[in-house]
Amino acid sequence: MQAEIYGGADLLKTTRTRGQGRDGKLPLDADMLLDEASGNLFAMTQNVAMGWHPEEVNREQYVILSTQGGLRAEDGAPIALGYHTGHWEIGLLARAAAETLRGKNAIPFAVYCSDPCDGRSQGTSGMMDSLPYRNDAAVVMRRLIRSLPTRDGVMGIATCDKGLPATLIALAGCGDLPGIIVPGGVTLPAEGAEDAGTVQTIGARFAHGLIDVNYAAEMGCKACGSSGGGCQFLGTAATAQVVAEALGLCLPHSALAPSGEPVWLDIARRSALALLRLKAESLTLSDILSPAALENAMLLHSAFGGSTNLLLHIPAIAHAAGLKPPSVEDWIRINRSTPRLVDALPNGPRDHPTVQVYMAGAVPEVMLHLRDMGLLNRDALTVTGEALDTALDWWRDSDRRRFARERLTRSDGVDPHDVIMSADQARGRGLTSTVVFPVGNIAPQGSVIKATAIDPSVVDDDGVYRHRGPARVFTSERAAIRAVKGLNEDRIRAGDVLVLIGAGPAGTGMEETYQLTSALKFIPWGKQVPIITDARFSGVSTGACIGHVGPEALAGGAIGKLRDGDLIEIEIDRESLSGRVNLVSARDGALSPDAAAELLKQRELHPALAPHPDLPADTRLWAALQAASGGVWAGCVYDVDKITAALEAGMGVLADRAAAPASSE
Repeated sequence: MQAEIYGGADLLKTTRTRGQGRDGKLPLDADMLLDEASGNLFAMTQNVAMGWHPEEVNREQYVILSTQGGLRAEDGAPIALGYHTGHWEIGLLARAAAETLRGKNAIPFAVYCSDPCDGRSQGTSGMMDSLPYRNDAAVVMRRLIRSLPTRDGVMGIATCDKGLPATLIALAGCGDLPGIIVPGGVTLPAEGAEDAGTVQTIGARFAHGLIDVNYAAEMGCKACGSSGGGCQFLGTAATAQVVAEALGLCLPHSALAPSGEPVWLDIARRSALALLRLKAESLTLSDILSPAALENAMLLHSAFGGSTNLLLHIPAIAHAAGLKPPSVEDWIRINRSTPRLVDALPNGPRDHPTVQVYMAGAVPEVMLHLRDMGLLNRDALTVTGEALDTALDWWRDSDRRRFARERLTRSDGVDPHDVIMSADQARGRGLTSTVVFPVGNIAPQGSVIKATAIDPSVVDDDGVYRHRGPARVFTSERAAIRAVKGLNEDRIRAGDVLVLIGAGPAGTGMEETYQLTSALKFIPWGKQVPIITDARFSGVSTGACIGHVGPEALAGGAIGKLRDGDLIEIEIDRESLSGRVNLVSARDGALSPDAAAELLKQRELHPALAPHPDLPADTRLWAALQAASGGVWAGCVYDVDKITAALEAGMGVLADRAAAPASSE
């Protein structure tokens, strides 16, 4: 055993101490030797050393940046696992794109910045690194892009909740380059199995006697019908793919393609050709990422019923691109303009998996409806090199559209008009606009709820969700899920208002709380329990879940002053897109609005409120930097000018304090 670990001498007998240099010559001339940076000259040496032909090292050079994770054998068998299916297969996309670029006499460079899995980290300390990863990864990705000084363009390949937003932010910050995004697609649903969102509730359902161990074990094993792609529901990963295409950064009908299928692999090949065309026509990312493109992305978010996490990511993309980030008023205006047009998991009513949304036409099909409604910015440029209007004309008349929709009907027995609807059809089926931003004495700076995902059975006939119930306040997600599962005496009951505090940026890195929302969805009485929190929600969350409450508890927000038994009143109007969330009564009785405001002003913060004891120092730094940059409603970005100003002001105060004792002597 010692020899196996420390090593023996046999392999040293044949170890080489010199090798054979490559034959040939670099394509150098006198001007290059005199004028080029030494790094550009040495780069040619490196390119040849890695096997590229010496005469070809001065051709156009393109960065292929992906979030690939894991090691796959040629037959797809795992050598080392990735963290999730979303990055497991995208190396195949990178290879197809690279082969296409090489076939067109360009030089591809492949670099990687892998990503975490929000599903894997739900309810664990890993979730405290989830949202902060996005900012850090975007920084690393931009550094990787800039570290190839001879770059002519960049392709980003990513799939999931944080990896794709990070890639979008990274490319948005490279506006002087031609660039394109290849979305990593979706996992197929499995025959006779639960979807990847439902299966994440096996613990809660078992705790309530709804399933047994054998059923949980079987469903947990077979939830994924293929080994690659984002989950089968319209969560954050799928919504980010939709938004990427809506921004014009992907080829038409790219988002939500089934991973591993030939049609998915073909997207990478065609994207490589499009990137070359963008370079040839001197079109850059700043030409594509315009205010019009940003508004189109918001429209598609609304029409799809997208994840509320994109309310953090779209402003961050805008910030990186140098555009004005959307305000809450902008979001309200967009959501008032269109109802949700897409019936997809988890929003319902029929819960079509994302591959069926793809076969029904996905982004371009929804855009046709938005164009007919006069909402779409038709002149926005796309990575096709042409205006969006031209791309939609092609889609409307294409064999691709006809074949995809016919295939959906033949193979799955699904009418594509039941998946993607006109506005009139959607309203007729009860689909409402996507998001509402409730305010009130608990959320004076605002909050957000995916109103379209509230169970219709708890919404009144006038389209308003109303709930009045006692607060059940928790300072940790672990305590809250134990109460939901009924593992403690203080179990959650129908009618309660579950309040989770200290879960914002300063407490947990603004953790995602899907294990709470998913458990309540599948417990029979769960729809009678709304959630209010300064945390955020998974894109697959449903129900009356109010998140992003500001100010957060640890910043002195009113939500941090709530106590068990406080009476909370919630009102969400899905027609007017307005909402309220207020403390209306305490132990001493009902409160007028002024009395409630005064009580919340005078109360101390909850005595158990504190940052999570395991909050990483890296995440504490992220929380401070994003707070200085405008906080949650600015997209949790790093605004260098604001951070610098805050540091300079703070250092000035510290200097004055340090000098004060000396001056008083």
